[in-house]
Amino acid sequence: MTTETILSVESLSFAVGDLQILNDVHLHVLEGETVGIIGPNGSGKTTLFNCLSGFNSPQKGSIALKGRDISPYEPHKRAIAGLGRVFQNFGIFREMTVGENIILALESRQPIRSTFFPWSKQNRKNVATAREYLKQVGLEDKFGDKAGSLSGGQMRLLEIIRTLAFGAELFLLDEPTAGVAPKLKNNVASLIVKLQELGKTVLIIEHDLNFIQKFCTRIIVLDQGRVVLDDAPEKVRESRLLQEIYFGNASE
Repeated sequence: MTTETILSVESLSFAVGDLQILNDVHLHVLEGETVGIIGPNGSGKTTLFNCLSGFNSPQKGSIALKGRDISPYEPHKRAIAGLGRVFQNFGIFREMTVGENIILALESRQPIRSTFFPWSKQNRKNVATAREYLKQVGLEDKFGDKAGSLSGGQMRLLEIIRTLAFGAELFLLDEPTAGVAPKLKNNVASLIVKLQELGKTVLIIEHDLNFIQKFCTRIIVLDQGRVVLDDAPEKVRESRLLQEIYFGNASE
């Protein structure tokens, strides 16, 4: 069975004034792959995710999701098409309850929002389904709590599982362990493994190479807005170019 390409990025370039942040980026990701994206600060990692998810408009290039050009799409339309973004600084609705965050994601996939009919069969089903999603990440007992009351690690788990509930096929995880206590990093790791088991495609921006090496089949290195390495994790780790990017040329 042939694995299809889920994401194709061609000649993507983005600049702010005279500052070129992304420069002719090409990227192809297969369905079910988990790909790490690393690079020094200012290399264009988050800007790449902003372009993919529609929050930045590149001056050049195209983005295709499952063969469909999504370059003209607004962020919400890209999300409906199957692209899910998990932000570094948490994108949950903090004033809503934990359960409501999941229910809203479920309702967004339904023709008629069940909030208009709180007594409906669909609403009761959404509540039960939301509880099942939260159970998967150990948050079922937080169902009625304000999302803003959660710890950083719990917020991260909620955001990822909410993106799954929304129906994403391609997950963009921007530093998923940022702001997460060490004891909850394993929970985040377990959730990424679950996404893999479900056949989801995952792109991860992460500074911790040891962390992403556990999951990724490939690691892409960005430097000065360009893809300079794209290889298996062990080969990237051993690359002399990677050492030079982060630490400079020791012979100089």
